[in-house]
Amino acid sequence: MAGLLARRWGPAVLRSPLQVTRFSALQLHVCGPAMRASQKDFENAVNQMKLLKKDPGNEVKLQLYALYKQATEGPCNVPKPGVLDFVSGAKWDAWSALGSLPKETARQNYVDLVSSLSASSESSSQVTPGVDGKQLGSDAVMVTSKDGITTITLNRPERKNALTTQMYHDIMLALQAASKDDSTITVLTGSGDYYSSGNDLTNFMDTSPGDVKEKARSGAILLRDFVDCFIDFPKPLVAVINGPAVGISVTILGLFDIVYATDRATFHTPFSNLGQSPEGCSSYTFPKIMGPSKATEMLIFGKKLTAQEARAQGLVTEVFPDSTFQKEVWARLKAYSKLPPNAVKISKQIIRHHEKEKLHAINAKESSTLQERWLSDECVNAIVDFLSKRAKL
Repeated sequence: MAGLLARRWGPAVLRSPLQVTRFSALQLHVCGPAMRASQKDFENAVNQMKLLKKDPGNEVKLQLYALYKQATEGPCNVPKPGVLDFVSGAKWDAWSALGSLPKETARQNYVDLVSSLSASSESSSQVTPGVDGKQLGSDAVMVTSKDGITTITLNRPERKNALTTQMYHDIMLALQAASKDDSTITVLTGSGDYYSSGNDLTNFMDTSPGDVKEKARSGAILLRDFVDCFIDFPKPLVAVINGPAVGISVTILGLFDIVYATDRATFHTPFSNLGQSPEGCSSYTFPKIMGPSKATEMLIFGKKLTAQEARAQGLVTEVFPDSTFQKEVWARLKAYSKLPPNAVKISKQIIRHHEKEKLHAINAKESSTLQERWLSDECVNAIVDFLSKRAKL
């Protein structure tokens, strides 16, 4: 699990268990209310959690777990799990960090936290996306189709659009549907300040030590299938990069037909730091786009590119001032969408079909290599070292 756990998290998505629990414990000790929830209130809150439609995120889940254990069993009294059992270790740290917090206070804090999550969920469920037209997808991946443009929007701004396993599946389904609809072009973008910060930690929260090999195998298959969808997509595919991009959200850009970026976007692929290797066909597309030495700086040595650097190296088509980014880009895309759809589709296929077989083979090789990396001692040690350093911050 260790290697698989740390693939391409953004800076605000990845936190060590110690960081999470320090923050959570401080917040809970300081903010504990004077009122005391009854046992009935507590039981209702537990049931209410099961009805939440929106994933509250890993940090909140750890808080809820710790409060539940503290409220029902009292202070942590079990041995700490082994260093490589990240899931159990994170839970133990969260519970242990509550110290001698009274059961009654933990119970009240649990009730209050669930209440705030429920209120937030109800509020967000009443919000309608700003783009009119047909809406598909889930809360985390919105799909709209209007005036010849199908737009797939990563919609977890509170998590910097970090990708969950379900989002991978949602994006694949959205691409499959868009390939058959009557739109002329398809756009992938993000909501909020980030385009995408990479993979979310919660993808791997349910992995036990005995399931590591199977998780690595299924993860490699999912990655391969996900990238294949971009290779095979038959229509012009446009990335509208509204902010920083990390990991898989960067490596697949070589499979897009146009990449427009705001001038505050950055592009980062920190693979080697985590003992891992490139994916998304970037081992082939990046050297082809920017030359071997520039690709090496980015893919092997983890150089982060600014939007202007990415444009100069050919990864980005054009950069726009952030203040006018959305207006200028969408005006251009609306003009493109009025082109004859069949002519546009046929032209893309003529341009792209020469390398499809090669790209599929590269994708398969990259995915199988990553599966091996996730299970290697070097990758495990890199992850442990990374988490240890983060814990000291």
